[in-house]
Amino acid sequence: MITLGNLVHFRHLRHLICALVIFLLFCISPKPSLAKKEARLSDIIVTNTRDHLLVYFNVRDCFTEEMNRAILNGIPTRFTFIVKLYEVRSGWFDPKVVDIKLTHNIEYNTLKNEFNLFLPEQNNKKVKTKDFDDAKKLMADVVALKVCRLDRLKRGLHYQLRMKAELAKIELPFYLNYVLFFLSLWDFETDWYSVVFRY
Repeated sequence: MITLGNLVHFRHLRHLICALVIFLLFCISPKPSLAKKEARLSDIIVTNTRDHLLVYFNVRDCFTEEMNRAILNGIPTRFTFIVKLYEVRSGWFDPKVVDIKLTHNIEYNTLKNEFNLFLPEQNNKKVKTKDFDDAKKLMADVVALKVCRLDRLKRGLHYQLRMKAELAKIELPFYLNYVLFFLSLWDFETDWYSVVFRY
């Protein structure tokens, strides 16, 4: 006879088994891991349209084997990109013009064998793809981010654009919180990168 107590026990057991499987995925590796490369920003381009200042860049060496396994097991993952624009003043503190925090999201639908991505700088674009390499490229590339309107900048002045990327905290169900320790194996945060230009 199935009772409410049995159902609760079964649900708890199912959560425990799920947590154990994820724990094993992070701890068991078929080959020794190589030295981890540091994540870094690359291919930084600052340009403009008629109305806006734009920036393009990507983050390299951010996907480790642990991260790949986590994504393929359906763990939602977020990259956060931080972009700040300062007016450069010699002998004075540099006033901040813009402070942007941008987040790319990826989640793998194991039933449909499909990656779902959200790219806010591209008009809140939602992308679906079955190709993991394409999904990782979309996650790591910031394309035509509108930093600010040009009418906020002053002709003849110098500006500094600073940017960095980091892996956002991962949100797991409450019964998996104790495996967060192992996710630190694939946390990353790049250094700050700067571009100085004259408008």
